[in-house]
Amino acid sequence: MTKTDILDAAAQVFRQKGYHGASMSDIAAAVNLQKASLYHHVSSKQEILLALLDHALEMLTERIAPIANQSIPADKKLHEMIRVYLQSLAENSDLSSVLLFEHRSLDKKSHARHVPHRDKFEGLWQDVLNEGVRTKIFDCSDTGLAVRALMGVMNWTLTWYHTGGPKSINQIADEYADLFFNGLLKGAK
Repeated sequence: MTKTDILDAAAQVFRQKGYHGASMSDIAAAVNLQKASLYHHVSSKQEILLALLDHALEMLTERIAPIANQSIPADKKLHEMIRVYLQSLAENSDLSSVLLFEHRSLDKKSHARHVPHRDKFEGLWQDVLNEGVRTKIFDCSDTGLAVRALMGVMNWTLTWYHTGGPKSINQIADEYADLFFNGLLKGAK
């Protein structure tokens, strides 16, 4: 039994029951351990939550940062970032669900430790939007608000998307990019 096995099981339990509804006994049962044996690997449910959030942000940053740092136009970067982000959410739905919906369960100390990692990740997106504004590809007066809007749309996808649905995750990503770049107004393209 590894800590990774425990974290994977905990992500699934947290997604199914929510952080507050899940117990250490639930997590122990998911990995076929006695509750006392689980404490040999982790000290608390809060430790597990923070480890999951850190892991999720590390995974997403590893996938998004190389795209953000490419020498291609900002609109191409952003489109690819949208695609890879949505793919990552879909491929890691338990972990992503914990990141997006359970971060509010962090205690104050853990929250203070988590926020800089989250801000660094969001900063990748804002940097690309700022680059697009500087290079006159984008016309955006508040890139911070634009990033939050885009992240909100993409994050909410996790609540309704399912593999085998009418659209693939890449089709959804392409349509989000089109909506974000071109808006709803006819003739805006």
